[in-house]
Amino acid sequence: MRNPNPYEPYPVRIDDITVETEDKSLKTFKFVFLNPEHEEMFAYKAGQFAELSIPGQGEIPIGIASSPTEKGFVKFTVFKTGKVTSYLHSMQVGDIMGLRGPMGNWYPWEILEGKNILIVGGGFAFTTLRSSIKMMLDNRDKFGKIDVVYGARSPGMLLYMDDLKEWEAQGKINMHITVDKTDDPNWKYHQGFIPPVAEKVAPPASDDTYAIVCGPPMMIKFTMPVLDKLGYKHDHIIMSLENRMKCGIGMCGRCNIGKELVCKDGPVFTLDQLNQMPKEY
Repeated sequence: MRNPNPYEPYPVRIDDITVETEDKSLKTFKFVFLNPEHEEMFAYKAGQFAELSIPGQGEIPIGIASSPTEKGFVKFTVFKTGKVTSYLHSMQVGDIMGLRGPMGNWYPWEILEGKNILIVGGGFAFTTLRSSIKMMLDNRDKFGKIDVVYGARSPGMLLYMDDLKEWEAQGKINMHITVDKTDDPNWKYHQGFIPPVAEKVAPPASDDTYAIVCGPPMMIKFTMPVLDKLGYKHDHIIMSLENRMKCGIGMCGRCNIGKELVCKDGPVFTLDQLNQMPKEY
């Protein structure tokens, strides 16, 4: 059962805070619902987002970083960039706030089951990809080969290092980690931008192989030609947008691209769908 009032946030308690990056601009907040029934009502799928609501400060739409297979809590990784996020970064474990959602569509798991999956992610846009990878690992027999290409500016800017190391050690997916540049003599992964690394390690295109791409605009701009060169069909390339989202339920009209509302009709679209929309994203 969903909350009949989409404007009403569920009360949650901050259960844990993790500083993710060396510049401390990104923190992961682990929330616990005060009412266990609200956790059931908040049932979500990997790829969706929610509104983090702080009384007196406002709301901010953020992709869900935890997996639907992780029970008892929900996680969000938040970049400190404005009024609401700056205030959230100052909050402490035990503080109470609100959570509204889940919202938007999700990666098309009903199509992706049984397929090979290439995930290409960069920077702090990796949050919903973390949710997706964790969900696939917990349902490993439902998917084919999984390759993950993830990069950041430097080793200290990579998110979820404990998860990355665990996933690599498990050997159930192929991890391809890269950083733009590093002087670390012990760095054992790739060094260089994400698109050329993706070109080197991505599985060949096929009817049974899909790519999920989420990251900074420049990463996406230079990754698309790589996927084209490898022969990926545009309806096999799936992307997630975050265009100017505000209300999260398609009422304010702030996130429209043509007739599509990113918060309601998206945020997940295939490249084929995006090609039919105005280039406003």
